[in-house]
Amino acid sequence: MNRQESLGERVHRRRRLLRISQVELAGTRLDDSYVSLIENDKRYPPPRVVVFLAERLRCSVEYLETGISDERVAELRTMVGYARIVLENGDANEAVRQFVEALADLDLSLFPGLVDEARRGHARALEANGDLAGAVTALRDLISAVDATDTPDRWCDLHIGLCRCLRELGDENESIRVGEAALRRLTDVREGPWTDAMVMLGSTILAAYGTRGDLMYARYLASRLICEADANGHPRARMAAHWNAAEVAMASGDAGEALRLATTALALLGEEDDPRNMGRLRTAYGYFLLSAEPAEAGRARHILRQAERELAASSASTVDMAWCLTVAARAELILDCAAEAVALAEHAITLLNGTDGLALAEAYTVLANAWVRLRRHDAAVTALDHAAGYLTATGRQAAQVWYEMAGVRAAAHDTNGQAAALRYAMACMGV
Repeated sequence: MNRQESLGERVHRRRRLLRISQVELAGTRLDDSYVSLIENDKRYPPPRVVVFLAERLRCSVEYLETGISDERVAELRTMVGYARIVLENGDANEAVRQFVEALADLDLSLFPGLVDEARRGHARALEANGDLAGAVTALRDLISAVDATDTPDRWCDLHIGLCRCLRELGDENESIRVGEAALRRLTDVREGPWTDAMVMLGSTILAAYGTRGDLMYARYLASRLICEADANGHPRARMAAHWNAAEVAMASGDAGEALRLATTALALLGEEDDPRNMGRLRTAYGYFLLSAEPAEAGRARHILRQAERELAASSASTVDMAWCLTVAARAELILDCAAEAVALAEHAITLLNGTDGLALAEAYTVLANAWVRLRRHDAAVTALDHAAGYLTATGRQAAQVWYEMAGVRAAAHDTNGQAAALRYAMACMGV
């Protein structure tokens, strides 16, 4: 197929192939003289006319616009769709490869919708594979081509991904700045209650405030988001608002309230087919349950195993899975199964592979606690040294890990290390 030929030439050749005249092609909607102008490349038809001509010529719009056969178009769609399925099935590394291969296909570049789908999938795959910096770059490129007024839901979706990746990289300030600027752009161009997408974006901003430790404002924002979501009524938006409000309640020290809010979020998410978020939310629920009701560690273990299966069968990131394994290791410690806790914590550390300092510090701290239970004090101190090496962040979460490390060092009879960990914990909180 000569792909240098024009749309007019393709219309002409297709019409001759079907043995119909320009009058017959024009029908009652067009003038035959206009068809002649199109075939002679003196007029380029608008999209609605291209759709009409494709119907009359029994071919696809894509063929008229690009000259690529319908079979080749189907092949391109299958290529992108397969990459998406691979990602949804949890093989992030292979998904990255598939999306890169699709984007390298020159024919794909002729179909902006497919290119956009492949680029968004590639960004998700990078995040799921632990390449957060790469995902941030990909998302920023996508955002640069999106208009908040024309496609507000897509604007929100891309900013949700960007804010989440920035937060997971430990840059809560930039996550909040980017998210609030995006949300402000939407509120400037529209009136009325927030949409589902806006609530979801607001919930992502809320998570960054909670991680940064701005709990007073986070509680206010959580309350507002729940009100907006309840007024909106869509289960997914309500779930996101309750989920992140639960995280804020937990950060504020109210594990019981966190558990109540997470229970509501789980019930709402049950109405959606979303294994990735279900796994992530079950992980959070398990963590809240261990904190609020340690006697329920057996039930938490069951919930966390279910979460692990859901995450493994979805497009969840390695950070998501590692966090699930770390929380599961905590449950095993409460159940006095230290050897199982060691295995889970070491698996989490292997998955993280140096990509997330705070998550690694938490996993190493749980591992150290497990070694103490097994009376392997040297191994515990080594694990704590690794944890300290990765813990470069400040703020509430970092302080919490330092406090926990201090307790483990005390149990390992490392009084100097205990004192140093306490000093670092206070420094993280600005004391």
